[in-house]
Amino acid sequence: MATGLDAQRGRRTQAERSAAMRVRLLDATVECLASYGYSGTTTPRIAEMAGVTRGAQIHHFRSKEDLVVAAIEHLAQQRAQAAIREVSRVQSNPDLASTVLDFLWEAHQGPLFVATMELWVAARTDPVLARQIERVEPVVNGTLIAAIAQLLPDHPAKKELRNIVYTAMDALRGILIANFVDQDLDRARRRWERASGHLRQVVAGLVPAEGFG
Repeated sequence: MATGLDAQRGRRTQAERSAAMRVRLLDATVECLASYGYSGTTTPRIAEMAGVTRGAQIHHFRSKEDLVVAAIEHLAQQRAQAAIREVSRVQSNPDLASTVLDFLWEAHQGPLFVATMELWVAARTDPVLARQIERVEPVVNGTLIAAIAQLLPDHPAKKELRNIVYTAMDALRGILIANFVDQDLDRARRRWERASGHLRQVVAGLVPAEGFG
């Protein structure tokens, strides 16, 4: 006969299995968004990519909207965690301006960024997605800003530097969205280097070179 402790362990195991299944489905949703776009992201395709049955998918997420809304937060967490992992690399380089701008470039590459852009575009005409993105996106941006702010925690121009980072992200995202049309990453990189040159001049006016160390 199972004891109360055995039953409790069983419940925990079931909860862990359920959580793992949800993560599996959400990872597949992000992958599907990056590979097939929002319109090509369907629940049968997500279930297939996750390697689960349609019944298992429906048990956890009844519709595409349920999956995508949950994936927005899941994706935001992944992006924030990726930014945190890069902090030590940023801190190790004495050239703050160049390193931060390179860091922002890398943070906006790969399938996580592509999936994010798919969701942003879809949110233009979907108020449910828009509300969820509006809720979680400040957390991602805040993580990026906080990571960079650690480099100069007591600098008098901290607010101005934060504003420059936001400006850099706005410029970079515009460049990369335009890149979805011509698919020429080298051209996008050249455009970012041109924008970075101007941003470095602004940073240099706020933080002298000896302040980068």
